[in-house]
Amino acid sequence: MANLLIKKLVAFGVVFALLVVAVGAYTRLADAGLGCPDWPGCYGFLTVPQAQADVDVAEARYPDAPVEVVKAWWEMGHRYIAGALMALVFAMFVIAWRGRSENTPTTLLSALLVIITCQAAFGAWTVTLKLWPQVVTAHLLGGFTTLSLLWLLLLRQGALPSVHRGLPMPGKHAAIALAVVIGQIALGGWVSSNYAALACHDFPSCDGSYTPAIDLAEGFNLFQGVGPSYLGGLMDSEARKAIHWVHRLSAIVVAIVVIALAVRLMKANRLLATTMLVVLAAQILLGILNVVWVLPLINATLHNVGGALLLITLVTVNFAPRLRVHTGP
Repeated sequence: MANLLIKKLVAFGVVFALLVVAVGAYTRLADAGLGCPDWPGCYGFLTVPQAQADVDVAEARYPDAPVEVVKAWWEMGHRYIAGALMALVFAMFVIAWRGRSENTPTTLLSALLVIITCQAAFGAWTVTLKLWPQVVTAHLLGGFTTLSLLWLLLLRQGALPSVHRGLPMPGKHAAIALAVVIGQIALGGWVSSNYAALACHDFPSCDGSYTPAIDLAEGFNLFQGVGPSYLGGLMDSEARKAIHWVHRLSAIVVAIVVIALAVRLMKANRLLATTMLVVLAAQILLGILNVVWVLPLINATLHNVGGALLLITLVTVNFAPRLRVHTGP
């Protein structure tokens, strides 16, 4: 009974986590990450201040952060749904521990609870440290990790067997593919958090050059101090170009490695291999369109979601064959 309930809850959790990733990406891309300059409230209120009297109080408290209601609601909305996901994970954790005799997935749920608790802390630091790129990127990776663990939980509960049926035990190629995809996601987070998505204004060259002037040392300085606010970014043009150009070049490496892996897996599991190739192709197209179309919000958000979906396929290849799948009621 406990496993059946967890299976239902985790299926909802996967969809919900993908929504959290999408809303979080949109909030960041719409420059709404500081829509509320404090945490966990908004300008000292439990919800977004909208009445003129409340707005006056809010702006008196934070004179350097005028109230923008739409951005504030995006930020608070992200917090609300992330909090709801955390509550859902905690509920599954309690159910699993109470039903330990039914071989419930206590280990996976314990890891998930730790990760999502850390996510809450990074969410707070994202605001209190004023969009410090290191924290924003770590928060992005934590969200993707949460989604991946929920996906593995779903497979472990016996759902969607065709997704991983016939997969061989993972080897070095699968591990390398997972590593380069995670690295590319981290680079994407670094691009976004340092506002480098439009550092190169054309494609496939960078401002008309294939050897653009870039500053790698500054672009990948992981020890930059905490500034007053990173909204809009603080790096100069050459540093941002370095981040953007490396992200583009690493995408070529990702494509080569993932395509080769998908071809190898085609006979073992055509569904998963084909899905991997389709998602990869969509990701490359969305990345190109981000530049060509000058970063439209919906397109850029879908690029984040596509990264999450590609990660899920690699997580499946690397970990699903190791799962002790529960097949009972």
